[in-house]
Amino acid sequence: MTSSQPPQASQPSQPYQRSANPLLDALPADPHIVELGQPLFTGMPCSPNHPGFRMTLARRHGDMVRPDGGSAANEVIVTGGHVGTHIDALSHVSHNGMLHGGIDAAEAQTGGAFSQHGAEQTPAMVTRGVLLDAAAGHGVDTLPGGYGVTAADLERAAEQGGAEPRPGDVALVRTGWARNFGDPAAYLGKESGVPGITEDAGSWLVARGVRAVGSDTTACEQIPPGAGHSVLPVHRLLLVDHGVYIMEHLALEDLAATGRHAFLFVVAPLRIVGGTGSPIRPVAVVA
Repeated sequence: MTSSQPPQASQPSQPYQRSANPLLDALPADPHIVELGQPLFTGMPCSPNHPGFRMTLARRHGDMVRPDGGSAANEVIVTGGHVGTHIDALSHVSHNGMLHGGIDAAEAQTGGAFSQHGAEQTPAMVTRGVLLDAAAGHGVDTLPGGYGVTAADLERAAEQGGAEPRPGDVALVRTGWARNFGDPAAYLGKESGVPGITEDAGSWLVARGVRAVGSDTTACEQIPPGAGHSVLPVHRLLLVDHGVYIMEHLALEDLAATGRHAFLFVVAPLRIVGGTGSPIRPVAVVA
């Protein structure tokens, strides 16, 4: 039966009011979101230690057309957990057979997936982020290949930016190397090496109680020319010794351009059960 009642007139929209939630009230009224992740595309730079990213259409528009004329397309994605902008789970690195907290790595990985420290246990983070612009501290756009970022470099960057990491923060170290992202050979730096933090700088960050460390390079830490990823002492220091998460392949140029060195940092890893890492889409929220 069709109703004889006329449709109700829409109510005028109410003016926007801030929430009584203190967390929401702390957000800028007109927040600016800065992407901190690199785009994912076939042929993008990838460490030789990991399978590369591949995407192709599995079904195209017109392959199947519904009776009403509708059609759909979808894709197949193949990638490793450490490809593109990603976060390392605590299962990613062991030392002398042990993961963080003295967990036996061989036992934890039995069955083809980690029973402890898997990627699904890597937390989402909504916290204060601090940009430590090591390149700007040296007055350059990009640090030279193989340069080791020291604790003194981070001290200088914190002083110049007016923001030093505090307990629970995420520290993002800019080397400027992401400017090479469009040239995979230059970005991976097999011959030139790749700039990154040293153990000295890693210890400086640990002493400040950071929750995670990220960089705009393939390995976060210093890779000397021609050395490749033969040894990764900062990974051991952060992941194994102190349970500090590592993010790599960040895009930090747009953030640096804002001039903001302290901001709201938001990231959510995929809950890959038993995995050693996860692709992420981190963002900075600035006023």
